[in-house]
Amino acid sequence: AAPGPRSYTTLRDEAVKLFNSLQQLESERDPVPLMQGVLQTCLDLPPLVDEIYCQLVKQTTEPAAPGGQGDLHYWQLLTCMSCTFLPSPPILHFLRFHLDRRSRFPASEMAKYACFIREALGKTKGRECVPSLEEILGLMRRQEMICTVHCPGAPACSVAISSHTTAEEVARELVSRLGLSQSPNLFALYEQSRRREQPVASATLLADVLTRFE
Repeated sequence: AAPGPRSYTTLRDEAVKLFNSLQQLESERDPVPLMQGVLQTCLDLPPLVDEIYCQLVKQTTEPAAPGGQGDLHYWQLLTCMSCTFLPSPPILHFLRFHLDRRSRFPASEMAKYACFIREALGKTKGRECVPSLEEILGLMRRQEMICTVHCPGAPACSVAISSHTTAEEVARELVSRLGLSQSPNLFALYEQSRRREQPVASATLLADVLTRFE
């Protein structure tokens, strides 16, 4: 299930806990829940976003084992951070310098993450929810997610989405696929659960909707 409400102590204590989580990330066989926990803390406590970015830049600058599991996990968490939060302008400048330096070696796996992160930072505007477990798995592989939309009177449609895809973009694609571009009607996506059905605002990120379903 997606993380629920948490109780927190002081920012200093939470920063120490996050640092310990990053240390644990190096040897974690299944890093996804730990990554989601770090992201949830940053969502709940925005002042810690810059702290985590700085820690991840430090850990990926001179890793103990370049290209090893720990190094890979740090880059993957940095990827998830870049699709969820924007750091403050000074940290963003520092981060971009770090990414550009890594991109000078385009054949490496870490350079591919650096390029992905730099592109993501140009699209990220902030999230209502942390990435779902499925989204984190996709980001770790730098892959899109597949979202299934059920259309009245038509088969369900599978749409590839990123962390930045809005409901309006998906609705436009479905209208085109179904040959309804000339229709005078208006179209929107609806979010349906056992308790309610409601329209999804056009600017809503589909990734946030999927997290709520998780």
